[in-house]
Formats: sequence, structure tokens, C-alpha cells
Amino acid sequence: MTSAPRSPSSETNMATEWSGQQGYILTVIIFLWSAVGGRSETAAAAAAAGPGRGGGGSQVLGMRLERSDKPASTNDDGVIQVTEESTVQLRFYGVQLHSGAWTQIRFTELTDGGDEAAAAAEEEAAAAAARGGSGMMEAPDRTCVDFTKDISIGTFMNVSNRGTSGVITLNIKPLRKSEPQKEYALCTPGDGGAGWVQLGDSDGRLLVLEEKKSLLPVWLQAILISCLLVLSGMFSGLNLGLMALDPMELRIVQSCGTDKEKKYARKIEPIRSKGNYLLCSLLLGNVLVNTTLTILLDDLIGSGLGAVVASTIGIVIFGEIVPQALCSRHGLAVGANTIMVTKLFMLLTFPLSFPVSKLLDVLLGQEIGTVYNREKLVGMLKVTEPYNDLVKEELNMIQGALELRTKTVEDVMTPLGNCFMIQADAVLDFNTMSEIMESGYTRIPVYDDERSNIVDILYVKDLAFVDPDDCTTLKTITKFYNHPVHFVFHDTKLDAMLEEFKKGKSHLAIVQKVNNEGEGDPFYEVLGLVTLEDVIEEIIKSEILDESDLYTDNRNRKKVDPNKNKPDFSAFKHDADSKVKISPQLMLAAHRFLATEVSLFSPFQITEKVLLRVLRHPDVIQELKFNENDKRSPQHFLYQRGKPVDYFILILQGRVEVEAGNENMKFETGPFSYYGVMALSSASLAVTPPLSPSVASPPPRRLSLKRFSLFSRFPEP
Repeated sequence: MTSAPRSPSSETNMATEWSGQQGYILTVIIFLWSAVGGRSETAAAAAAAGPGRGGGGSQVLGMRLERSDKPASTNDDGVIQVTEESTVQLRFYGVQLHSGAWTQIRFTELTDGGDEAAAAAEEEAAAAAARGGSGMMEAPDRTCVDFTKDISIGTFMNVSNRGTSGVITLNIKPLRKSEPQKEYALCTPGDGGAGWVQLGDSDGRLLVLEEKKSLLPVWLQAILISCLLVLSGMFSGLNLGLMALDPMELRIVQSCGTDKEKKYARKIEPIRSKGNYLLCSLLLGNVLVNTTLTILLDDLIGSGLGAVVASTIGIVIFGEIVPQALCSRHGLAVGANTIMVTKLFMLLTFPLSFPVSKLLDVLLGQEIGTVYNREKLVGMLKVTEPYNDLVKEELNMIQGALELRTKTVEDVMTPLGNCFMIQADAVLDFNTMSEIMESGYTRIPVYDDERSNIVDILYVKDLAFVDPDDCTTLKTITKFYNHPVHFVFHDTKLDAMLEEFKKGKSHLAIVQKVNNEGEGDPFYEVLGLVTLEDVIEEIIKSEILDESDLYTDNRNRKKVDPNKNKPDFSAFKHDADSKVKISPQLMLAAHRFLATEVSLFSPFQITEKVLLRVLRHPDVIQELKFNENDKRSPQHFLYQRGKPVDYFILILQGRVEVEAGNENMKFETGPFSYYGVMALSSASLAVTPPLSPSVASPPPRRLSLKRFSLFSRFPEP
């Protein structure tokens, strides 16, 4: 068979394609053969050559730390630091490394003498180089004479694909007890089998450090750390709680606190009295506990920075914030319940804290405690008002008592123009005495000519035996009793004024001052009056009102409630229209008797003013004179048996004879006996025997007046 002819171009393309494929396959085969054959030859050469560097051409150039089961690191000089009794993996760098390259690695122990000799050799070489003309110097002797057994090298090196690095496991044996650390140097075979030499300076060094062992077991350290945190909190809290309770406050609590507070204060007071000794013991114990806590945390964590952070957080939260917040509110209870622990630490720290406390006592003096003056005490009461159990009136009394020494009589006196006074020439008739009674004052200044010229004091009780009908002069009474007039200066303090009043000489004083204004001679000027009531009102910060006061405040002249009952004596004065003249005192007595003893004339039935008008009626008061010549005159009989009457009789003066009952019993009655009560309340007229004032009757419907004889009567038709 013959084939068709091919074109030159197609033949060229096929040749090119075949040759490209053949070249690619050839390249892959050569690469695989080189890798496998090269490694086999290297391994065989290494096994045959032994430790010599020339075998296979492998060479170790350096090492670095890969990992360790115990603390390990590399310092700034490049020296690897590992811990004794640890398993370390080191990565070695070199050329043509293989799995059997571990046989080219040894370690030798470096001694202090060897290091000094090497350093001396280096110094001599440097000096020779400085002196020599050729500039060449001999290398120091770095031969490894002996290998250490303290480092066990693994029998396999895990080599990388390129053979430039490999990892070997080293087992570090424990150091001797007297050796805190030991340094080793890496040794590799020399050139041409000339022995082993040290590799590099610091890059080939391995420093084995003593393993840092815990002082105590972990569980015991955890318990101690918890106890130390509790003690730290206790010392910190007691430092705030106990030192905040000064001795003065403890004495106050012992005298006026609750039973539990008194018990706590009695426990704390003996050690609190030794203030500086207690302070030194608490601070020394706190510092000792915090320092020990930091040391234990450092041993437990193994990091100084971690121990500082952990101790700071623990002390701040559990040793400062929580206990101080608790003891600032309940320091008394916490201090009393931990008193035995405090005494124990005071005893333990006695050798150091007691001398320091004595030095502080000498330098700083005795601790007195918090003492408040008047201003601070008043301020404290005002600030604590929302929290204490004092009512406003009690707070005002305390404030007034504390401010008593800061005020003068001029601040509380009644000005002279507002004082009720009587002239010395006055006559004590009914009008004058009723004016005195209406004023409501018990001590009245007596002046001569001018109101500022006060010469005497009249006590209202001095008028008890004075009859207004006698028209006695005021001077007669004042000279008889001769009450002393007490003068004080305007700048006298209220506490001094109160002491004067307490002596009992007088409860009213005249306030005066020395007036040296103008060109004339100085003279005493009367400013006003001050009484014991004024001082007491200033103490209690409130006005004292009685039934006779006209003003609530003498300084502001504020009048009392106008609806308040005030006695009106003007109705008892002499009236020209009255047929029978009686004294105002008798009129007043009759009015008060009817209003209080006869229920039909009480203020609930008839007002006092209406009753006064009735008594002042011209026909109400009648006088009947007994005629001795006509003893059986009909005018002598006020009531007769069997005859109805329509009037009420009250005997004011004189005597009457009463005959009553079937037995015709006779008896006499005198002033302020009354009859005919039933006539005021009955709808029809009735015979009115003598009735007891205690007989109760319904209210009358209306009143009318008829005849009277030494009596008053109020008939009802």
C-alpha cells in the first residue's frame, strides 16, 4: 500500500508537537529521579560517614525555640531560655539536613571560668588586631571538649521538604539544688572531621532556668486568698467605721441610744479611746494583708502584671468599696461584733503600732472628738430635720434656747409707746379698776408726769382688798406694798435676763439706755418693758396667749381674734336712770351668779350682754324696807301660800323668812338665795315654794318684769 504524500507544513507541526510532549515528560522523569536518588544517596552517605561533617554535606547553622510544655522564651540577646524538667522542641536551620542529622547536634556545659577565658581570648585578639600590621587575628578556641548529659536529644529530626530546617525534641533534666540556672552551648562537627566546635555566640546558647514552684498547694492558696480578702475588707471597714465614731459620740450613744446601741458602744469605747493605737493597728494589718495577698496571687498566676491587676481589682471591690459602704452605715454593729479580732491584731502588731501611736499622741495631742458650737449645732439640726424625729415645735424650742445668748432684751421688749401704764395720781374707783381689769396685765408700771418716768409697779393682786367705793388713791397702795422697780440696759443678753427673772425678785423689767446724743449731759432713756413671758416666747419661738391678751405680738401689734370673749365691765358702772343704786361689784356678782348657778340664765339660754341689759333696767333692782310698826303689811310678803305668782326673786341683801310645808316649818335665808324658778318655765301660774338652785327647768318662752323688793324677779305671764 502506498500512502498519500504529506505536505511539508503538516509534518513540521507534528514534529513540533511530539518533541514538546517528549521534552515535558523527560523533564518530570529527571526531577523525580534526582529527588529520590539524591535523598537515598544522602541518607546512605550520612549513615556511612557517621558524625563527620563531610558525610553527605549537611551542616547545622542555627536554632530557635519552637514550643515547650513549660515556660520558655528567647531573650533580647537571642539566648533560648527553657525550664528544667521540661520537653522542648527546637527548630534547627542548616544545609542538606536529613532525618539523621540529629547525630550532628550536641550540647556542652558553659562554666563561668570558660566564659571568662573566652572573653579574655577575644580581648587579646582584639588588642593584637589593633597593634598588628596585617590586621589579621586568630579566632578564639571554641572546641567542645565534653558533652553534657543534662539535655537528652531526640533520635529523629523532622526535616522540611527542602532540607533547610528540622525539628528535634529535647528533654531537659532537673538542675542541681545549688544551681538556679545553667547555660549550654550548641556543638556541631568541625570541618574535615576536626572535632566538635561551638556554634556562634548567643544564637547557639541554651539557658536552663530553675522551675518556679508554688509556695503552697493551689487549694490552700485559694483559701488563704479568700481569707485575706475578708481581712482586708474588715480592716478597711473598721478603719472607717470605728475611727468615724469619735469618743464623744460613743458617750452620747451610751447615754441616750437604744439598748442594742448602748451595748455596742460599751464594747467599742475602751479600744476607741486609744485612737492612735487602734489606727496604727488597723492600718498595719491592712497593709500586711494586702501585701501578702499580692504575693500569693503572683505565685498562683505566675505573672507579676497579672498579680497586680488581680490584687488591685480584688482589694478595690472586696477590700475597700463594699466594706466601707457597709461600715459607713453600720459601723457601730460591725465594730462591736468584730471586737475580738480587732483586739487580736492590736496585740499582734503591738511591738510596732504601740510606739508609733505614742509618738502620734505626743505630736498631735489628745483626741477630743467632734464638738459643736451653737451655730454648728443649730445648723446640724436644720440640715437633719427631714431625717430626725423632732417635730417643728421641738426644733424651734431647741433653736430658741441655743440663740438665747445671741439676742438682747431690746430685740424682744415691748416699746414704751405700746405699754399700758397708770399715772401715779390716779384714784382707784370702779372705772379705774375696770380699766385695769380690761387691760389683762398683772403688773402695771406707774409713772409720774411723763411716761418715761416710771416710779413704781402695781400688781393687780394688790387690789384684792381695795373697795372701789372708797376711791383710794393709787399712791396709797403703791407705797404700802413698795414693789421694787427693776431696770436693765438695752444690750443685756436674754440668758442673763432669764437668770435675773429666775431669782424671783420681779418678772418685769424696765429697759433703758444711756442717751449721750446732743450737747447736754447723758441721761437714762426708757425704751420699753421686758417680761418673763417675752423671754419664754423667744425660747419656744411662739407666742403665749391667755384669756386677757389683746395682742398676739406686742412688737407687731397684731390683735387677737375679735370674736374672743372679753369681759366688759362698762355695764356695771353707775347708771343715773336706776332707781336703786348698788355698787358695780354687787351688780357684777349678781350677773355672774345668775349666769353660772341658774341654768335658765346661762349663756346657752341668754347672752351675757342681754342679761346685763336686763339687770340695768330701772325696775329690775328694787329696795324694800321693813316697817317695824306694821309687821303684817302686805308688802312684806313676797310669796303667799295658795296664790300663783309669775315672777322670779333673787335676794341681793338682807334676810327673808320662809314658812313651808304642812307642818309650817320656818327658816331664814340670806343673800343670793332665789325663788320662783318654775314660774319662768311653767306654762301656767303655780304656787312657788322655795326651790333649790340645783333644780333643772326647761327654757322660758319670754320674760316680763313686775315688782321687786330687795331682789330681782323675772316673771312669765
